[in-house]
Amino acid sequence: MNLSILAYGNRILKQKCSKISGNTPEIQKLVADMWTTMENANGCGLSSSQIGKPLQLFVVDSEITYKNMDSEDKILYFKKNDKGIKETFINAKIIHSSEETWEDYEGCLSIPGLSQKVKRPWEITIEYMDQHFTKHTRAFTGLTARIIQHEYDHTLGILYTDRLTPLSKKLMESKLKKIINGSIEVGYPMKFL
Repeated sequence: MNLSILAYGNRILKQKCSKISGNTPEIQKLVADMWTTMENANGCGLSSSQIGKPLQLFVVDSEITYKNMDSEDKILYFKKNDKGIKETFINAKIIHSSEETWEDYEGCLSIPGLSQKVKRPWEITIEYMDQHFTKHTRAFTGLTARIIQHEYDHTLGILYTDRLTPLSKKLMESKLKKIINGSIEVGYPMKFL
């Protein structure tokens, strides 16, 4: 099912999310609905808090981004033999971040039409359970690590705008107000205040 995505300004987006206690049919349906919602919005990541469910759950698809990039960009954003991932993350915890950082533009389905440069670690190691509740500890780099960090932030109640300089955020202020008021055109279902 294609669900509505909460717009910037909704208080749920600023909540710390709760752990998921176990595998249930409701969780499996939620995961399936999140994949459908993200794909219909042409996104590469989606947190359950963005659809009004403040749980430690997000989905990431960097494979689609990799496939749509030209070969020069692939070299910049992905390590050799890395073709991206399509993965569900449940109760994730970043346990290591590299000292090496990089800046790149980020957008968010809850903040449509806007993007800003955000500094993030190039590599992370994360513990999580997948959709089948199998535990993993994996390292990710480049664009995949960036998308994971962005979605992981959602589970902590952090938006990418919270990581911007005061000046960058000030420059976005009028556009953010338009999003809050719902006076924007979006190509996917959204819930405004």
